[in-house]
Amino acid sequence: MFEYALIMVFPAAMAFAAMMDLFTMTIPNRISIALVGTFLVAAPITGMPLEQFVTHLGTGFAVLLVGIMLFAFGFLGGGDAKLLAAASLWIGLDELGPYLFVVTMLGAALSLSILAYRGMLPPLWATRHEWAMRLYDKKSGIPYGLALSGAALWVFPTTAWFAAVAS
Repeated sequence: MFEYALIMVFPAAMAFAAMMDLFTMTIPNRISIALVGTFLVAAPITGMPLEQFVTHLGTGFAVLLVGIMLFAFGFLGGGDAKLLAAASLWIGLDELGPYLFVVTMLGAALSLSILAYRGMLPPLWATRHEWAMRLYDKKSGIPYGLALSGAALWVFPTTAWFAAVAS
């Protein structure tokens, strides 16, 4: 039963990261740190084989390196890069391709929606909310944590790790 609680940290943290990014345009480091720490505890407790554990670690590390490069070139925010790596650690190599595909599709839909939103007059309700006006600001970025989190929530139930613990 404890295993269920441990692996539920991932969807809860991803949903929290999405809301933080939407409302503040930041993803606190503590979310990525909590995801990594919980993975390091949950993997052995849930019986993840050592080979799979090492593969997950390598996947997270490789994605972190790519994320750092994307951040250095201004294509991705720092919090997004860390969240992408932490999510990839949980997702693993086997589901990394589908995860990145869904991130791309959700990210495109999110970006197009926000660009369309920015192209119109702000709705009256938005003028009363700082976060909504920040989304309207053309100088502001896109809260890509929404796409990262949405894709993680979509793909995580298809991972072998989730299936093994859920059965």
